[in-house]
Amino acid sequence: MGRKKIKIQTIEDDRNRQVTFLKRKHGLMKKAYELSVLCDCEIALIIFNNNGKLVQYASTEMDKILMKYTEVSGFKREEGC
Repeated sequence: MGRKKIKIQTIEDDRNRQVTFLKRKHGLMKKAYELSVLCDCEIALIIFNNNGKLVQYASTEMDKILMKYTEVSGFKREEGC
């Protein structure tokens, strides 16, 4: 039996929101790592929490990935590449 669907909306309780953020952040970073290993691709993940704190993950050097991103032409970026 699968999990029940949750309603996607802002969590009002600060403590519950923080706990959910930490759990989902961990899961998202794990998925990013798995994707980079399985598909041999470079991944950069940048997250700012509700307090403005930066959380980042990069499969290789973040600077190199961001330089590649900025070098992509505006046309390709608009297509979602």
